[in-house]
Order: sequence, then structure tokens, then C-alpha cells
Amino acid sequence: MKILFSGHHNPHFPTITEYIERAIQALGHELYSFEDRKHVIPGRVRKRFNMLHRFDLALINRSIRSLAKFIEPEIAVITGGHRISAETILDLRRRGIVSILWTIDAPRFFHPIVAVASFYDHIFCQGTEAIELLCNSGIKNARWLPVACDPDCHHPLQCNPEEKIKYRSDVVFVGSYYPGRAELLEHLSELTDFDLAIWGPGWDALPETSPLRKRLKGRHTRPEEWLKIYSASKIILSTHYHDPEDRFPVYQASPRVFEILACGAFQLCDDQRDVFALFQDGRDLVKFTDGDDLVAKVKYFLAHPEERKAIAAQGRKTVLARHTYRHRIEELLAGIGHGT
Repeated sequence: MKILFSGHHNPHFPTITEYIERAIQALGHELYSFEDRKHVIPGRVRKRFNMLHRFDLALINRSIRSLAKFIEPEIAVITGGHRISAETILDLRRRGIVSILWTIDAPRFFHPIVAVASFYDHIFCQGTEAIELLCNSGIKNARWLPVACDPDCHHPLQCNPEEKIKYRSDVVFVGSYYPGRAELLEHLSELTDFDLAIWGPGWDALPETSPLRKRLKGRHTRPEEWLKIYSASKIILSTHYHDPEDRFPVYQASPRVFEILACGAFQLCDDQRDVFALFQDGRDLVKFTDGDDLVAKVKYFLAHPEERKAIAAQGRKTVLARHTYRHRIEELLAGIGHGT
């Protein structure tokens, strides 16, 4: 099957786009990728001239329509969708191309999608709250399709002695700074004396007096470093973004949840409903409900390494059996009546 796929690539490391592309090809389909960033004027220039954003969008949409006309795919899968116009979607449909939206972008990009979602033949959402938002806007055909892991990229990694010294911690968090995350980790840091490490961007925003400053390890990490951190550390924390003003859908399982499990690491995850609809608490990973519960469970699982390792092993088994990007593409195609 010919599939036109539109997503975002990062020139520095693999992204969800590459994972999806590999899964499509692994299933034997003919893939044609459209990289919209090639048609976007750099942000530093665009900020100086507001009109350039409209120029970007016009160029992106002309380019994807031209590519669809040339290759004549059977289906077009658009991830994100906040840059794709209703005119483009209708043009695809006029050509007999099945149009599919899969919303995997950051929540802040979701509201522009609502205006055009009804034009697609099929809609899949990374998070269940996005489905509710669309339903409240009169769009009733959205279905849940979370992200996943890529076993070729996400797997346990053996660290050498120097890497163990650099990356190993009792408890680690890998991710961007948000005030809510900082508050939770400060609570954890103040009530315990174990080794806590924080990796990720934006943590320079912490007050100078924050006890977390001594826990910061690195601002910019690459995916291969994530594997070493997950593989070397005893407990990995997952905390999801929560928009303080409720502007964006946030009930969606982070890619990090699947990637940590695929690395065979033990994971403590906040009470995120989408995560625990996919994985069993206490079997695949462990839920914490608030700061005090997190402290208690960190202490417990540091003191019970065999139980921790058993849960980590089962979590890896579950994610590989049900939650890879190959599974997701199979689910998507089956959902539109094009089973593999």
C-alpha cells in the first residue's frame, strides 16, 4: 500500500516520526514522507516578521498537495495536523486518498486542529481527553491511539564502569522543567536522603535557593544517554504535564512511559488515567498519587530490589507484546478497514 506520511523530523536525534516511518516500512508498505519543517522559515526570522507564519502555512499546504498529486497514495497519515488546512484535506479526499489525522503533537497545538478535524476521514488521538474535547465540539468519530516504543531504539543497555558512575542514581527524572514537577521533586528531595538525579532542559528556572539545584546533572541529553540513564538507575520517575489553566488536553500517556518500560527499567508514574488503562499498577509499573505517596513508594522499592526488578521485567514484557509502533500502525490500518 502507498502511504503518504507527514510528520516532524529532528536533525539531531530520532523522533516519533522516525519510529512510525520504520514501522510502516517494516509492515511492507510503500512509504512517502513529507517533512513540513523543510518548508518552514526558521523561527528566529519568523519572529521578526509575523506575516511569514502565513507564508509558511501556504507553502506547506501547496507542497503536500503537489506531492499527493504526484505519488497518488492510497492513504495519507497526518501526525499533528495544526499546520494542515481544510483545503488540503478536501483536496486529498477529492483524489480518492483516505485522510487520517493522528494527534501526537504537544497539547498546546491541539486547539487549531479542532477547526479542521471534521474534514478528515478518520481521526486518532494520542490521549483520551483529546477525544472528549473533539466530541464536545461535535466531532464524534475520534478514536484512541496512544504512542508506543520502538524496540530497535528503546532497549536495555549495558553501561561500562565510567558510564555507571556518570548515569547511575537511586532515583532519576528525565524531562523538562515545569513548576509542578519542581514542587513534587523538591518534596521528594527534602524528605529523603537517597541519590536523586534530574536530567533535562529548563531547570535553570529554579530559584537559587532550591534544593534541587544540586541534583541537576545535564540540560541537554540525547536518546542514547536516556537509555544509559534508564538502564543504570534503580527507579525512574514519570510525571506528566498538567496545564494549570486547563487550556489543553493532558490525559495522554507520554512517550517516555513506553520507552522506560522497553528499557527494562522500574518506573514510578503519576496517576495518569491513560497510562493505567494500558498498564497494570503493581505489575508493569507502579502508580503514585501525590508527594507523600511518592516518598513512601521510593523508600519501599529501594528496600525491595527483587520486587522492583520483577515489576520492571514484566513491564518490558508487556510493552513489547502490545505497545510498539508496529502494533500502532496495525491498529490504525485495521481501524480504517485496511488490515495488514
